[in-house]
Amino acid sequence: MEAVNVGWLSILPPIIAIGLALITKEVISSLMIGILSGTLIYTYALGQNLVLDTMKNTFELMGNRFDLNIILFLALVGALVTLITRAGGSKAYGALMNRKLKSRSSAMLATGGLGALIFIDDYCNCLTVGTVMKPVTDRFSISRAKLAYLIDATAAPICIIAPISSWGAAVISSMPEGSNLFSSGIAAMVATVPFNLYALLSIVMIILISLTDLDFGPMARSELKAKKGDLGAVDVRLEEQPVISDKGSVWDLILPVIVLVGVSALAMLENGGYFAGGMSIAEAFGNCSSGPALVLGSFVALVFAFLQFVPRKLMSARDFMEGITEGIKSMVPADIILVLAWTISGVCRDLLMTGEFVGEAVQTSNIPIAILPAVTFLIAAGLSFSMGTSWGTFGILIPIVFAICESVAPALIVPALAASLAGSVFGDHCSPISDTTIMASAGAGCDHIEHVSTQLPYCVVVAGCCFFGYLVAGFTNGNLILTLGVSLALLIGAMTFLHRTFGAKEN
Repeated sequence: MEAVNVGWLSILPPIIAIGLALITKEVISSLMIGILSGTLIYTYALGQNLVLDTMKNTFELMGNRFDLNIILFLALVGALVTLITRAGGSKAYGALMNRKLKSRSSAMLATGGLGALIFIDDYCNCLTVGTVMKPVTDRFSISRAKLAYLIDATAAPICIIAPISSWGAAVISSMPEGSNLFSSGIAAMVATVPFNLYALLSIVMIILISLTDLDFGPMARSELKAKKGDLGAVDVRLEEQPVISDKGSVWDLILPVIVLVGVSALAMLENGGYFAGGMSIAEAFGNCSSGPALVLGSFVALVFAFLQFVPRKLMSARDFMEGITEGIKSMVPADIILVLAWTISGVCRDLLMTGEFVGEAVQTSNIPIAILPAVTFLIAAGLSFSMGTSWGTFGILIPIVFAICESVAPALIVPALAASLAGSVFGDHCSPISDTTIMASAGAGCDHIEHVSTQLPYCVVVAGCCFFGYLVAGFTNGNLILTLGVSLALLIGAMTFLHRTFGAKEN
């Protein structure tokens, strides 16, 4: 299928998909209609049959863009995290923390630590951390709103910077292959991590709040009520919970994750050519094919989990297989969104030359190219907030941003790609219709609207610092030290000022 130049019509498919998502708040059907509109334009431009050839081109494109390895990895990761939870590994972590922790700060840091440890999937992160840490945070009079924020801020922001995770796989699969700037999708994804300001600053903010209690706004009021005995807990009904073993240990949480990461990394080095000699570790990672390596790592981790859980009677072989089935089912919505995001990005890049059209429009306009990362961050944030999904957002934006930077500003491609990821996570983090936000409030046993209203000021403060950071990145051609330095200084200054001005007082 050869691309055709259709001019301004090339931007209609993403506009239609985004517009429908904003109106309907339903992502899957919006992406499907956007895809069909793109293949219809392509078919019309070639003078083909508008009905038969549109459907043929749609399914052919979807088949070409479909990455079975990534789909298998997501399914196996869903199975693994379900089994870890049922084996009692996460529950054992909570029991250990309940015995060892002595202060509010340590309880909040332990909550964030568990969220960082379960980096392979945000869904599992939200529900597991909430269930495990509620008794601990309740003992130290930490509000459920604060718990929900800690859960939410260590879900997507952690997963988006972990290459071996469900989010990492989604990002890698969205990165263009065979470019002159990156040797592989994983090389592009890893390059964006230092510039993913929203993820990094969210982690810093959690640490600062845990250590200093620099709360402000609605969260400060919720914390003041919690110290007086009102935790803000509500009866949030989740789906019927499976039986969780009481015999599990913390190692039942840690070891399968270590095996997953270790085997995946070794497999990447192997297919990247490191063990054949003649290249460094960094070169091998840049040259590797990540999909097959991730599938192998997750499969070996599942086999290891079976040998670790079943002989010790943490679960029966039958329960183990049922856990695999339930875990795979939990990843089906994510798989659907990812496949559709791949397809609409293929429509834009492979059929209609959307990136080339937008790149030429930017090049001939009077817009300063230095503001591209900051503008990309704002656009991604608005789309993700409105649609309630990160994956659909960066699946649409990454190919367009890549094409613009490749032709106009190669020096800014890493900050701009990172800005599209960071903005997507910010919008998803604070959107009231985001599945991650909903699960975070449910996992914490917090009223959903209270969770949204208390964490929104925190998210906006971090995002504001990110925006100025991306301006610095744009005007310095991606100077990492200046970008991170300015962003961190702004965050610390803003938190201190807001705490002194809008912090809740005892009186």
